[in-house]
Amino acid sequence: MHTGGEAVRIVTGGYPVVHGATILAKRRYAKEHLDHLCRFLMLEPRGHSDMYGVIPVAPDHPDADLAVLFCHNEGYATMCGHATIAVARWAVDEGLVEPEGRAATVRVQCPCGLVVATVQMGEDGETGPVHFDSVAAFVAHPDAEIEVEGVGPVEVDVAYGGAFYAILPASRFGLKLGKSSVRELVDAAWAVTGATKAQLELSHPEHPDLGFLYGTILTDGALGDDRPSANVCVFADRQVDRSPCGSGVTARMAVQVAKGETAVGEPCRFSSLTGSVFSAEVVGETAAGEGVGGQAGRSVTVRVGGQAYYTGEARFRAEEGDPLAGGFSLR
Repeated sequence: MHTGGEAVRIVTGGYPVVHGATILAKRRYAKEHLDHLCRFLMLEPRGHSDMYGVIPVAPDHPDADLAVLFCHNEGYATMCGHATIAVARWAVDEGLVEPEGRAATVRVQCPCGLVVATVQMGEDGETGPVHFDSVAAFVAHPDAEIEVEGVGPVEVDVAYGGAFYAILPASRFGLKLGKSSVRELVDAAWAVTGATKAQLELSHPEHPDLGFLYGTILTDGALGDDRPSANVCVFADRQVDRSPCGSGVTARMAVQVAKGETAVGEPCRFSSLTGSVFSAEVVGETAAGEGVGGQAGRSVTVRVGGQAYYTGEARFRAEEGDPLAGGFSLR
């Protein structure tokens, strides 16, 4: 499948059991024991450096309908919004979750926590657009100054939307989304990721496995209130998100609400390099002491919406004697 142009390769069979008592333990087990299969599915010659995958696993959350691991060119994400949108639609189409009337509720256990998705149903029972309510999102470092090699001091916001992102306008590098080359945008974002990792400390109050910077989001500097605000997310090993990035949009909304730029309940829209658009709206807010992380414990729940589409089916194998069967990347 794809959501906004971003690939979602869902494993439907042939994968070994991923052991672990919790979803984060399963993520660690996959990293330590099954990473060769991640490379096999994501990288060339079966995939490419920007491929994205979903591995369904047994849930341990009592309310979950299904659980998933997210994989990419570097390893395993803690959250992925575009993949959640696709997986929710797929789960209904596969009969894993039954709709009720004109909608189906799909409770997906992700490594970051339980994410509740709603799949809209057409009159003939066909599945359509999906929205999901995020885990608690918060700002970890507002207006933090980092030193970027070759550029100098740069101000970023670091926020969590199921994963941590550094967020800043592309204009701080003299770049413009839609005008500058993808290579220029990736190089700038990658430099910010490296500097942020080296100079800012990140932690998550629920689990240490969640406390790492996943990527950098370059924006057009707008808020997405009157028109879609363009952004590009560069994550993992210089991987470029073709969608607006669901967890990144969640983090952006957390920043905008924390700064008083967007009100709770105010709808916004965000677009990607492909022109695809996600909707976003803060639908819940917790005060100090009630939520996780953020400024004085303040966190928000963000509802993100988009549309996933099917692209095909495939069976992959490794032929005996193939020296490149394990996967490779020329990047």
